[in-house]
This record gives sequence, structure tokens and C-alpha cells, in this order.
Amino acid sequence: QLTGVLDDCFCDVESIDIFNNLKIYPRIRKLTERDYFRYYRVNLKRPCPFWPDDGHCSIKDCHVEPCPESKVPVGIKSGNYNKYSQAANTMSDVVECQQAKELGAINSTLNQSKEAFADWARHDDAQDHFCELDETSPDAEYVDLLLNPERYTGYKGPSAWRVWNSIYEENCFPRSVYRPLNPLAPDDDEGFYTWLELCLEKRVFYRLISGLHSSINIHLCAEYLLGWGRSVWGPNVQEFRQRFDMAETKGEGTRRLKNLYFLYLIELRALYKVAPYFERAIVNLYTGNAQEDGETKDLLLHIFNEIAFPMHFDEKSMFAGHKLEAKTLKEEFRLHFKNISRIMDCVGCSKCRLWGKLQGLGTALKILFSEKEIKNLPEHSPSKGFQLTRQEIVALMNGFGLSTSIYQLHHFRQLWKEKR
Repeated sequence: QLTGVLDDCFCDVESIDIFNNLKIYPRIRKLTERDYFRYYRVNLKRPCPFWPDDGHCSIKDCHVEPCPESKVPVGIKSGNYNKYSQAANTMSDVVECQQAKELGAINSTLNQSKEAFADWARHDDAQDHFCELDETSPDAEYVDLLLNPERYTGYKGPSAWRVWNSIYEENCFPRSVYRPLNPLAPDDDEGFYTWLELCLEKRVFYRLISGLHSSINIHLCAEYLLGWGRSVWGPNVQEFRQRFDMAETKGEGTRRLKNLYFLYLIELRALYKVAPYFERAIVNLYTGNAQEDGETKDLLLHIFNEIAFPMHFDEKSMFAGHKLEAKTLKEEFRLHFKNISRIMDCVGCSKCRLWGKLQGLGTALKILFSEKEIKNLPEHSPSKGFQLTRQEIVALMNGFGLSTSIYQLHHFRQLWKEKR
């Protein structure tokens, strides 16, 4: 039943399916298996800042096994989180100290200069980032994403409902778009569809959250634990129907899936915009293995060559009103997304928390609102106007696992036809 043109952009579902499933999905899957993209540094011990901890999921499939330091490529664990080339990773402390001074540091000792550099980095994070980053946290550990895939773990019930309710209720701009997700709560559809009358920015915000929610649910349905006591995962058609079938969701399922496609176009647009950043020779996706690094970058650039999709979402239509109002709204937009990243620390399942932090949407938004800075990037030196940390790059490309979600939709259609 999912067909036709999407709202807020000039694109149809069928075109995206063909484009994604034949061109993008196979390459994204191959890219995220490369060493540069498979290791992610994350703090899974940060306490929930909004309500008392109600206990963590005790099911073994909720657990995330940190990666031993010896397994992490030397170029990744070097500690230079904002650097991505071999030259940058071999930079001396003296040069780093000098750079810190140039950024406005007034202290003369090495330690003081490093502190000033860290202050500048925190200020940069506060100004430009749409999510909380874990890479410099003392409790952060490396995780091998290939050994900890996104799938159903058995984590559900009040704890999970509270997280999603909080995301929708506290972060969507208008109260009218709140829809109780807790099945024990009474239905309250009154005013729900008034979101169509909202300004584009607020409507986009809600659709991004809904699309993210749909993507996560599709991953869980596609990799569902098929039998307790035996670690076998596979597609669960009945679970998929419960979450997306028109009859099961009172007509809401198709809208949820359309929001997934909308989110896909937003992130695709971000990849298209950021391509010049990676096309520069200075960006090497450094792991310490020269052959591996070269092949990884070639694969990434090949993906960028494929995404000249003619029907992207036009982000220029956002924040295009009165300058002061647009600036205020954009800042509110950013703060809402940072709040969502904090809510992820309330997820009781470690594996669910990991993938909640890894969705990459914050990085995509940072790119879309940095078009001028990206256009003015120097070819042979890092830019102070626009930077991506390795963490952001890994999150961006793994977050484009949306490609997998759309591919899985095709798989569920086939399974449904076979059952009928």
C-alpha cells in the first residue's frame, strides 16, 4: 500500500526503491564492513539525566562486548579524534600546542595549551553539533559494530515506551503531534494530523523522528529473535504487520513508512552536500593500513558518484524566513536533537543504546546547515570553518543504514506475497 509521491519533496517511493536497492544498498553495506567504519567509540555507562535508572536489560542479547584495544587498528585508537589523515595523526605535541595558540589560547605551557585547545573544541561542539559525542569520555570504549549488529534483543515494555514517549512528547515542537506509544495508555488521536498545518521546519522535525523510529523498527523486525534459548535471528512478518499494517495501526503504518523515505532523502542530500569534503586529498580515512585506507576512500567516493539523485529534498526551503526568526528556529532545532541524544542514555538495553547513538542524523543536519563552509574548504589543509570528527563520519555512514531498512521493506513485501 506504500506508493506514490512523498510529502514535502518531489519524489516517489518507487524511484527510491530502485535507486537504493540496486545502486546504494550493496555499496553501503560493503563500506560499513571496512575497518574505518566498523569500530565506534561510545560511552554506554553514562547515567540517564531525566529520570532514575529503572534497571538495565538483563537479557544476554542486550549486552555489548567492548572491543579489546589490541583489536582496534592503530590509526583509529591514536586518540586524535578530530584528525583523519596520517600527517595529522603523527603531528607532534609542539605543533598541536602552536595550533591551540593560534585558535586563541593565551597560556604558554603545554598542558595549559592543551586545555585551551579542548575548550575551543567544546565551544565548537556547542555551536555546530546537533548531538552529544562520546569520543573523549574517559568511560568510552571501542565497539566492533559487525559483532554487535542492530537487531531485536527482547528489550521492550515500560522502559522502552518511556524513552520513545519522551522523544516524541518533549522534543516535537507542537503538542498536537504527540501520539502515545504505550499500548496501556488511552488512544488520543484528536488533533494528531494538525501537524500537516505546521511550518515546514516543525513538520520536518517530526517526520525525521518518525522516520528514525520506523527505521529502527524495521531493523528489529528483519533481525528478530526467532526462538528463545537459541540464537537464531530472521524476519518476523507478524511483528512487521503489528507495527506497519494499515489495519493494525489504524491507518498510521503507511505514514510511518513514508517518513522513513523522507528521512532517507534528507540523509542522502547530506551525503551529496558533503562529498567535496571527502574528495580532497587531505582526507585519508586513516587506520594505519595504507592499502585498506585507499580502498575504503575509493569505495566512499564511488558512493558519492552514485548519489547524484535528481529528486533530493531541498533544504534551502528551511529557515528561509525572517533572519532573526530563522536563526532562533534553527537553534531550537539543534537543541531538540541534542536533547534526543541525551535521552538515548536512558535506554536500558546496551545494544539498543549503542545503535540509538549511532543513527548519524545529527551529523547529517550539521552538514545541511554548513553549505557555505563546505564550499569554501581549502584543498590541502583542514578547515576551521567545517570539520567532521571520525566519530561523526562513522555515525553518518552507519546511520545511512536507512538504506538497509528500505531494502528490507522489499524483502517483507516478497514474504507477504508468499504467505498470501
